[in-house]
Amino acid sequence: MNYRHAFHAGNFADLVKHGVLTALMDVLTREAGPLTVIDTHSGAGAYDLTGEMSRRSGEAAAGVFRLMAAKDSPPAFDALKAAVRSMNKGDEVVLYPGSPLLVAKALRKGDRYFACELREDDCATLAETLQSFANAVALNTDGYAAAVERIPAKGRAFVLIDPPFERGDDYAQIARAAGAVRNKNAEATTAVWVPLKDLETLDRFLRELEDAADTPLLVAESRLRPLNNPMKMNGCAMVMVGAPEAVIEPAAVICDWVAARLGDPGGEARVWRT
Repeated sequence: MNYRHAFHAGNFADLVKHGVLTALMDVLTREAGPLTVIDTHSGAGAYDLTGEMSRRSGEAAAGVFRLMAAKDSPPAFDALKAAVRSMNKGDEVVLYPGSPLLVAKALRKGDRYFACELREDDCATLAETLQSFANAVALNTDGYAAAVERIPAKGRAFVLIDPPFERGDDYAQIARAAGAVRNKNAEATTAVWVPLKDLETLDRFLRELEDAADTPLLVAESRLRPLNNPMKMNGCAMVMVGAPEAVIEPAAVICDWVAARLGDPGGEARVWRT
């Protein structure tokens, strides 16, 4: 696996993914009872936006830098912005939190978090990132398998699936894992981040995931441009199984802001159920 998220940390897609993630964690941690969270593709956990990989791509400049500079960003982004501020000094944005830090900081006593990462070097960094959180653990393992193995058969659970989409079978693996999670624990919520390139790929994946999970999906899309170029990431979506109703409003606000502020003229967003 050659993918390194440091190239893309803090880009528009991270704003959608991490904005919706913090909204989900807020909703899920309001409910009574311990919560088990499994992150299938955790990465290093935090990113230096001044590092070589980030500077080479420049994607954060059109993402988190613009969000942090916006004085009128919606409250749905408050949790993400607070997490970014807590890692940096003053108004300068040097460090950016990945999903592991956002999840770990939202955990309550009694909750558990398993952060999975296949790259040994990134997993070592991830373990250091999470070492101050007693109920979070970094696992150097296959996240798809871990999601099914670690999910409790009963009780509240949340699975985040965010693969690099370097493999041709990633969409099929997502559907199989999400279906197996749903079969093992019908109470579980699963959220999948997907790039939006063309409508055919999106529609095929949604059908496959809906069939595997045997339940309707909640889809939160942010399209920066029309989905007519399969060679380019034209937007992204968070596709959710068993999503709580309370996440719909913040997800819509987040996707709308990203499409309107960071997209081309004609960019659009929508949140809908299959």
